Amino acid sequence: MSRMPGWLRWISPWIALGLAAALAIVLLKPRLHGDAQSTTASATTAPAVPAPPPKAEPPPAPAPQPQFISYADAVDRSAPAVVNIYTERRVLVPNVGNLPPEIGRLFGDVWPDYRERVERSLGSGVIYDASGHIVTNFHVIENATQINVQLKDNREAPATLVGVDRDTDLAVLQIKLAKLPVIAFGRSDRLRVGEPVLAIGNPIGLGQTVTQGIISATGRGKLGVSTYENFIQTDAPINFGNSGGALINASGDLVGLNTAIAGRMLGIEGIGFAIPVDLVRGVVNAILKDGRVVRGWIGVVPRDVTATEAEQFGIPDGSVLVRQVYNGSPALAQGVTRGDVIIEVNGTHLRGAQDLMAKVAMLKPGQGVKLSIWRGPPFDGPLREHNVRIEVVERPAEAAASPAA
Repeated sequence: MSRMPGWLRWISPWIALGLAAALAIVLLKPRLHGDAQSTTASATTAPAVPAPPPKAEPPPAPAPQPQFISYADAVDRSAPAVVNIYTERRVLVPNVGNLPPEIGRLFGDVWPDYRERVERSLGSGVIYDASGHIVTNFHVIENATQINVQLKDNREAPATLVGVDRDTDLAVLQIKLAKLPVIAFGRSDRLRVGEPVLAIGNPIGLGQTVTQGIISATGRGKLGVSTYENFIQTDAPINFGNSGGALINASGDLVGLNTAIAGRMLGIEGIGFAIPVDLVRGVVNAILKDGRVVRGWIGVVPRDVTATEAEQFGIPDGSVLVRQVYNGSPALAQGVTRGDVIIEVNGTHLRGAQDLMAKVAMLKPGQGVKLSIWRGPPFDGPLREHNVRIEVVERPAEAAASPAA
C-alpha cells in the first residue's frame, strides 16, 4: 500500500471532525428547529394578556305580575264631601178610609174628602265650598218643606234652599257647619270613553255607598229628562237615592253629578247618567252670583227634522223645524213662523233642536243672533232661504223646564 501524501494525512482529522459535527447537527435538528421557532415567536409576539372572564349574562327579567288596582285613596279623598239628603213634603191625597190608595186615585179631583200626608224622600249631594253650599239635583228637593243633610262623619244640619235651575235639574242648598270637607273638582271635557269612574251616594237609604264603572259615552242628549241635556253615560250603578251624588275619577276629582231620574224615566237598568261637572260649576256659580241662571231666548220651540223629511225635501242634516213660536217673542217680531226650518245659527250648521237651544241660551240678553231659514215644502210656497237677525232676551220663567218634543 502506497504511502499517503503528507497533505492528506494533515487534513484527514479535520474531515472526520466535520463529518462528526454534521452528523450531530442532523440528529439534533428537530429539537433545535422547534426551539428556534419558539424563540422567534417569543421574540416577535407581545406578551400574552390574560383574557377577561366571560361576562355573566343577566338573569331573565321576571314576568310582569298583574297588579291589584285600588281606588281606596280616591274614595278617601272625595267621600267626606258627599252628603246624604233627607226631605219631607206634604201632599194631599184622597181620604179613602180603608180602601187601597189606588182606588182613590181613580176618582181624581172629584173625590169629596182629602187628607194631608207627609212624604219622605232621600238623595245625595256634594259640598261645593267651605261656606256650606251643597249642589244636588232639583228633583231631589222639589216641593220639599224640610231638608236635612247628614255628613259622612255623622254630623247633621238643616239645609236652606239657595236657588234652583230646572232646565239642568240642579239645585243649591246651604248648611251652617264648621270645618266642612270640600270636593275637589276635575274637568269633564277631558273625559275619555273607557276611563274608570266611581259613583258615591246614598242608594235606597243604605248610607254612603261606592259603585264602580267606566265612562260609556259623553254628550248624551235627547233623553227628554231636562231642557239642556249633555249627560255622561256610565255603567256604574246609580239607584234611587244616588241622585245628586258624586261621580269621581280615579284620582278622586269630581267629574259629574249623578242623576238616577234619567234611568228611571227611561226604564233602563245597568246604565247611569251624570251631569258634567263643567256644566255644574257654571250653573252653581251663576246661582251664587245672581240667584238664578240667565239664559238667552228668542221664543221658538224647535224639533228635530226627521231623516225622512231631510231626504224628501233636501234639508241639511241637523236642521230643526220650528214647532211653535211664542206670542210677543223676538222671533215672532222678526217674522219667524211655525213650519220654518232653521239651518244655521250665526253661520254655523246645527246638530239638532237641543243644539239650537244651547247656542241661543249661551248668548246674553241684548246680543243679536242670525238665523238662516228655509221656508217652503212641506210648507207654503216654493222653497226659499232667507236670513233674519233677532235680538236675544232673557229666558222667561214660564218658558223654563220645557224640553223640546
